[in-house]
Amino acid sequence: MAKHMTGFLLLIFILINLGGCTKEATAPTKTKAPAQTDTGQPPQEVSDELKHVLQTHQMLTPIGDIPIPEDNPMNPEVLKLGQALYFDPLLSGDNTRSCASCHDASLGYGDGKATFEKVDGTAGARNSPTVINSGYYKTNFWDGRASSLEEQALGPIENPNEMNQNLDALINELKAIKGYEEMFQKAFGTGITKETIAKAIAAFERQIVVKDTAYDRFLQGEKNALTDQEVRGLGLFVGKAMCVTCHNGPNLSDNNFYNIGIESEDEGRFAVTQEPGDLGRIRTPGLYGITHTAPYMRDGSLKTLEDVIDYYDRGGDNHPNKSFFIKQFMPLGLSDSEKADLLAFLKTLGGQPPVFEKPELP
Repeated sequence: MAKHMTGFLLLIFILINLGGCTKEATAPTKTKAPAQTDTGQPPQEVSDELKHVLQTHQMLTPIGDIPIPEDNPMNPEVLKLGQALYFDPLLSGDNTRSCASCHDASLGYGDGKATFEKVDGTAGARNSPTVINSGYYKTNFWDGRASSLEEQALGPIENPNEMNQNLDALINELKAIKGYEEMFQKAFGTGITKETIAKAIAAFERQIVVKDTAYDRFLQGEKNALTDQEVRGLGLFVGKAMCVTCHNGPNLSDNNFYNIGIESEDEGRFAVTQEPGDLGRIRTPGLYGITHTAPYMRDGSLKTLEDVIDYYDRGGDNHPNKSFFIKQFMPLGLSDSEKADLLAFLKTLGGQPPVFEKPELP
């Protein structure tokens, strides 16, 4: 109960600040950008004053470097081992699928499917979340059940619906391959264990980062890094569209959990906490790399970013535990031109994810 009250008070604080942001970013004053109309008239240029307001917004922060745990430094030997493990189908029970099977570099480190394909060929319950910037999260998986990227790395291996591999059996298989024994010794100075497998994969995944986007350069003071349309979209992001309520700070995720109205039997965060208020809640996904990671939502039900904007504009669907914020402050009432501006801004976050290919395996 205390946790939910704290969340409510935080929401009120955000709304107070949002009120100021909305006024600054959208009010039709001589120093602010007038909203684009749907009459075919070209919008006026945005002002330097508006750009300054957005560049100094307290809820917007350049992403910065990815956090690295002290006990898992990203040295070359660890990264080489992690890359081999990431692409090796030996990590699955039947030796047919690897981490890369569901997190493919050519598909934004997802699989391009609405929901993942289980080992028996049927559809799984959730969308395969992208690995991009996963090391910035405080928790991993849609429901936040993993407290670190290292813990997350082992989850799919053991999951009977995903890779279906017993970890003890995997260790024995890896030990039987001379090349792996040598790689683990070079990387960690020790043998093959669950912990070193997890550390190697997590370290490799921390390289899969999108940063230094036009949005980041804009926040760092490069006022022409964004076009006028993209600036208007950012103004909507922190103002009328209220995206910044949940998508804020580094990685544009507040690391909290919300029920955004998707009508599904997925228990979400409730499966972890068993608290009724967490039914259907999912962790806020970051937005970096977003142009590469369709389809969207934890059930993959929205195919395009346009669909995502329309979803929030109408106030989402009607899950009985839909979060208070969405019920009270949506629909948004965005015009077609405002949707186009918001889309233009979101596309600036796509960046170019690094591409890692399958190495020669031991």
